[in-house]
Amino acid sequence: MTEPAAATRTVLVEREMPHPPQKIWRALTQGPLIEEWLMQNDFVPVVGHKFNLRSKPSPHWNGVVDCEVLVVEPNRRLAYSWNASGEEAAAGIKSIVTWTLTPANGGTHVRMEQSGFRPEETGNYQGANYGWQKFIAALERVAAGLQ
Repeated sequence: MTEPAAATRTVLVEREMPHPPQKIWRALTQGPLIEEWLMQNDFVPVVGHKFNLRSKPSPHWNGVVDCEVLVVEPNRRLAYSWNASGEEAAAGIKSIVTWTLTPANGGTHVRMEQSGFRPEETGNYQGANYGWQKFIAALERVAAGLQ
């Protein structure tokens, strides 16, 4: 008999932003704008496109995230994998980031969900909880600066 898979955890951040979905979508899908609020990247909003997010390495991270675009519904929904890279890939984090944009009173309800944190990935889970708060605040600042 096999053991049931341990439950995974999800980081969920929701925020109302006073910008139309189109502005937030641009900030989520245009490489130079993504770099302003998240990391350097070679993102293209095409399902199946493999890309990397790159930042300064730290003691427990090589600074690279391997990703693949999974869902593109313009101005509504975007999803991509978010996985460990290099030597860390085999045993490292394997998760999915999903953005959902819903028109709201004079703006957009932004929902970011990163799912797939295994029970032994407590540090990654806690880091994501902390990091996404900062990233989403920066996303809002970038969207505010768009025409």
